[in-house]
Amino acid sequence: MGLPTETSNGTNGQDSRPKVLIPEKVSPDGLALLSRTLEVHERKGLSPDELLAAIPEYDALIVRSETKVNAGLLAAGKTLKVVARAGVGVDNVDVETATKHGIIVVNSPSGNIGAAAEHTIALLLAVARNIPDGCASLKAGKWERSRLVGVEVKGKTLGIIGLGKVGLIVARLATGLGMHITALDPYASPAVAAAANVTLVQSLPSLLSVADFLTIHTPLIASTKGMIASEQLATMKKGARVLNVARGGMIDETALLEALESGHIGGAGIDVFTSEPPSADGSAAKLIAHPKVIATPHLGASTVEAQENVSIDVCEQVLSILRGELPRSAVNAPIILPEEYKKLQPFVKLVEKMGSLYTQHYSTASKQRQSQDFRTSFDLVYEGELASIANTKPLFAALVKGLTTPISQDTNVNIVNAELVAKERGIIINEQRSRDPITHTYSSLVTLRARPSRASSQPPANAPSSSQKPPQDQIISGFSSDNQIFISRLDRFATSFVPDGNLVICHNFDSPGKIGAVGSILGKAGVNINFMSVAPVSGDVEGETSPKNEALMILGVDREVGPNVVEELLGEKGILEASVVTL
Repeated sequence: MGLPTETSNGTNGQDSRPKVLIPEKVSPDGLALLSRTLEVHERKGLSPDELLAAIPEYDALIVRSETKVNAGLLAAGKTLKVVARAGVGVDNVDVETATKHGIIVVNSPSGNIGAAAEHTIALLLAVARNIPDGCASLKAGKWERSRLVGVEVKGKTLGIIGLGKVGLIVARLATGLGMHITALDPYASPAVAAAANVTLVQSLPSLLSVADFLTIHTPLIASTKGMIASEQLATMKKGARVLNVARGGMIDETALLEALESGHIGGAGIDVFTSEPPSADGSAAKLIAHPKVIATPHLGASTVEAQENVSIDVCEQVLSILRGELPRSAVNAPIILPEEYKKLQPFVKLVEKMGSLYTQHYSTASKQRQSQDFRTSFDLVYEGELASIANTKPLFAALVKGLTTPISQDTNVNIVNAELVAKERGIIINEQRSRDPITHTYSSLVTLRARPSRASSQPPANAPSSSQKPPQDQIISGFSSDNQIFISRLDRFATSFVPDGNLVICHNFDSPGKIGAVGSILGKAGVNINFMSVAPVSGDVEGETSPKNEALMILGVDREVGPNVVEELLGEKGILEASVVTL
């Protein structure tokens, strides 16, 4: 066990400054930054029991990935104000328990974005020019120039899924190589994309059909898991190449292996896998062994500079929090004064869930309708007691976070950066307060209303006049009762369900046998149903033309539902749309 390294303040060891415990490696520059105003203890090699015994006297804890910050450790940290993770992921921190104890958890989502982008370009060039194969061949005493002929990237099209911070840097680097950039991201700002010479498309098929190289920069959620499978790979150009430096599981490894073996896909550069490290007999191991695959062991963030950046970033945030200021990358921080936050807390959670539900559910619906009706202009309407609260910035921030988290993994949205994130993503939110008396049993109601854009409001020029109906608002409403949150309306349908866990949402004709058919398909896939809610068309729906013989079926299930099950649901007669949502 390492001995404490204490800063001296001339008090014979009796230092009254806030204490920081660092059981893992932090850069010297980060330590120097902390030591100016804090008492810093580096104690590497602590066992879990030693860490548990030591933590009660500390105000801050800085860790990397090895230290497990569990519920017991957080409960023992009686004076702990902040846990800082020097890196992106917080899988080793019990964030929920930290929140209950009022402990702020911060990370460094931007410290390694440059490293991840550069690694993407490195794989792109290595795949294009057969560099690892050529190196291995030469070291084996061979001279195989004719076998190792590659392709130039200049003039080729790079398709990017997810134009967040990493995706945008990749786009700029690839532009410098003379590549044409096409990207898919429903929240990308057209102005930002245009400034980076990126052409935005509205659908995945539109992107895949033009890409010579494809790279993915989105988080792994239900709607992105397996998003590149056999069907998608088949629509790509023959000889196209695929890259993934984001998260394993978004590319179907078995499907990619088959596409490589058939020769339809010309190569792949993969840094992340479904299971890490890959099991010897798994699909990832077989993919790694393929001669057309260049594989690296999750090295996207593994640079000296990235490790230095994340250390300094989290040390700066620890200093801010211990000074009573707001951090820039808080995973769970209360974003207003505690007494105000207590009133708004259940609605912060509700609005974030409504935003995530909107992005996941309506993006799937747009794909299945083969439409481009995914929206970025919203009304956020407060009714009842909530309408009288002046400071609703936490709700604004919660909506931006909910809308963007399913499609962007590199930003922690809070009250400090919510407006900036919305602006960068082209999201427009108009907060409204209704003064009409609420007629329900609950005291407050929140409604998210997505307005159609001007483009989507215009019917196709060749559409018959009888079909030229203006698109309707997309609506989600919810309320809180005894600190439990509920969704009370989804689109045209009146419902009541808790937005939590894995959900399957089916839009269907309201006719006998539909519930049994859906249950049978899920049961055959080994999926258990925890709850089910059947939602009729709401009585508040305006207009006489709204079909009344339709319903929405919301099912809470015990595990993620794969795209093959969704396809089977859509194949059932009377099922109009089906989406999978994880909240």
